Amino acid sequence: MQLIFKIARTELKNLFYSPVAWFITIVFFVVCATAYTTPLSWLIDRQSMGTRNDPNFQFLGFPMTTMIFYGYGGLFTRVLQNLYLFIPLLTMSLISREMNSGTIKMLYSSPVKTSYIVLGKYLAITVFSGIFTAIVAIFVISGHFHVENIESGVLLSSLLGLFLLMSAYAAIGIFMSSLTTYQIISAIATFTLIFVLGNIGGLWQDYDFVRDLTYFLSISGRTSKMLRGLVTTKDIIYFVVIVAMFVSFTILKLKGTRESKPWYLKVVRYLGVIIVCLAIGYISSRPRFVGYFDLTSNKSNTLHPNTQELIKKLGDEPLEITLYTNLLDGSMENGLPRARNRYLDRMWENYLRFKPNISFRYVYYYDMPEKSPMLRRFPGKNIHEIAYEFGRGHKVDTVGFLPPAKIRKQFDPEEAEYNLTMMVTYKGKTKILRTYPDTDRWPDEMNVSALLKQFVTDTIPKILYATGNLERSIHKFGEREFLAHTINTKNRGALVNIGFECDTINLHSQAIPAGIAALVVADPKVDLTPAIQQKIQQYIEAGGNALFLGEPGKQHVLNPVLAHTGTQLSNGTLVQVTTHEMPHMLRPFVTLNMSRLADETNLVKIRRNNGKDTAQFLMPGSAEVVMTDSSRFSAKSLLTTFPGQVWLKAGKLVTDSAAPVFNAAEGDLQKDSYTVATALTRKVGQKEQRIVVAGDADFGSSSRGGGGEVLRACYSWLDNNQYPVYSLREQTKDRKLTISEGGVKAAEIIYVWIIPALLLTGGTVLLIRRRRK
Repeated sequence: MQLIFKIARTELKNLFYSPVAWFITIVFFVVCATAYTTPLSWLIDRQSMGTRNDPNFQFLGFPMTTMIFYGYGGLFTRVLQNLYLFIPLLTMSLISREMNSGTIKMLYSSPVKTSYIVLGKYLAITVFSGIFTAIVAIFVISGHFHVENIESGVLLSSLLGLFLLMSAYAAIGIFMSSLTTYQIISAIATFTLIFVLGNIGGLWQDYDFVRDLTYFLSISGRTSKMLRGLVTTKDIIYFVVIVAMFVSFTILKLKGTRESKPWYLKVVRYLGVIIVCLAIGYISSRPRFVGYFDLTSNKSNTLHPNTQELIKKLGDEPLEITLYTNLLDGSMENGLPRARNRYLDRMWENYLRFKPNISFRYVYYYDMPEKSPMLRRFPGKNIHEIAYEFGRGHKVDTVGFLPPAKIRKQFDPEEAEYNLTMMVTYKGKTKILRTYPDTDRWPDEMNVSALLKQFVTDTIPKILYATGNLERSIHKFGEREFLAHTINTKNRGALVNIGFECDTINLHSQAIPAGIAALVVADPKVDLTPAIQQKIQQYIEAGGNALFLGEPGKQHVLNPVLAHTGTQLSNGTLVQVTTHEMPHMLRPFVTLNMSRLADETNLVKIRRNNGKDTAQFLMPGSAEVVMTDSSRFSAKSLLTTFPGQVWLKAGKLVTDSAAPVFNAAEGDLQKDSYTVATALTRKVGQKEQRIVVAGDADFGSSSRGGGGEVLRACYSWLDNNQYPVYSLREQTKDRKLTISEGGVKAAEIIYVWIIPALLLTGGTVLLIRRRRK
């Protein structure tokens, strides 16, 4: 061991007496300095602007750690982009210099083992990698003084990832240095091998054995989890294996030059090293052997506790997930064998962490609806010929794809709408898990949690939508209809995809069943018959939850029913005259009561600020909701107009002409503010009854985004917040800089100019004195 340290010390002296090492160090420091101070300067300018112009300014709306260290041009981003340029220049002379100078023969003739020589030299370059890591750590430490509540854990894991990556590059470099006496060739070979290892993960992914082999060897993305604050034993062992493999190759190469053994014995040695390393890597990457350490403050890399609890309730029973990929689906690329590792890593790794006994199956088929537009694109061809042409165009071998007749015996493509779909099986029960036609494609944690909860609970919340009186329809995509946020399977946030069951009920012929999550009466256009009114009244008196959505001009339709809740919709239309919108387009604000209904992202932000800041919500034409009998229910305003901006138009409102003018003589009413959505609660036996009344139904229509978080929060609240299963995490607190504008300028001068100048001066003096000696 002492010999290894002596060799390492000698090699370090050689490095520090080399102008190349000093030049690389200075350039590396300047790269880090500019990557740190540039975003810091940009951020302090915006923070100072906010402080000067807004007396209520508290902090910027984005995480400082991410912006400074991981954003475009951030510190770690820049370092990792350029790291491959630095390490090969340091390692190119480690072995080749000894060969050129002839000192390698002296080392061979000495009682020093070859392994000691290699380990000593590798230790030296590892120490130099540690110096580079320490340079980055200088700016990380500075960040702790410049940013309030900085994400320390994420930065520490990033430093670890950076050091491991440099160590791997160094091992590759020392091996390449042993292959040639030409230093430039050694550097180029190192560049090349790093490039190959960075891209090998995308090669030959169509073949099962080769796919896993190349994916394991790929160095690309190995530090990505550490940069997010997630350290896994799988990634650490990968770097250790890569280092051990290339250091072993170097030892074998140097030993081979001194031995006169047959070439095949030397090959066997190399193969033995490869097999052992691959075996260690394979075993260590199995889900049950992987350890995870999430160093983020809000555990953003870990499944939400709500999801973890559901997985715990699944017990030890296995979960089987079958991915059905349709060759004729536009998203089939995501389900092909060449994308399998990305699918497992992107979609299921977080779940495998808590439930390793998840098994995966893959089924490939081709099928399409009878009247598919694709038939017109391939005139005269049947579905089998179309599939063949489609496969040729996408370079996919169609031999393993099941034809329609076979796939329909084990799976219903029509239920999956012929799209990329997962079927999840647990204890003999199978449920569908969809993908979505958006940028993320795969279901998010809320979608998966809803499915898992349905496995471990006996009931699924059912929401019934009243029909028979020209109400809004959940089966139509029209401008005023409700399909978008209810049963639209292509919308990841639709009720059907987050755990609810949606259906219709014709109140003319059907009784309202007990046990439903809520009854929705959305903008009926014709007067409700006494029989229907009685059904709804009985449902309310029995303690049923409900959502009533009215519209201006049709208040008389819902008011007889609302009378049983102690509320009414005032006659007339609320008017808000603005420069850019029609006068009936209201922009009420979300109240603190609304923010407490459910854990929707933007509602939680309002709740955390305790209502000091809020959000506007567009309602295209609304009536006022008023309490007429407070003895029946307790009421809380959910959406309220801003004071002094809205008035009630008693007569007919003309929206496509000149702006309306307030006229008290015509019955117009001016109040400080108006409530347009109200939550009602009361105790019925042991149950809390919940009702929401709103003066507008258009905000839930397809053309208005289905009501967004506001309407979804109402559904969740009506279901006693059982569904959806929210996975919202605490916001990081690194939102404020603690340094001044002058401090940033001083830091820029010190880091970019003064320290590099000192390094340049010190290195020059050292090299000159060394040369004189």
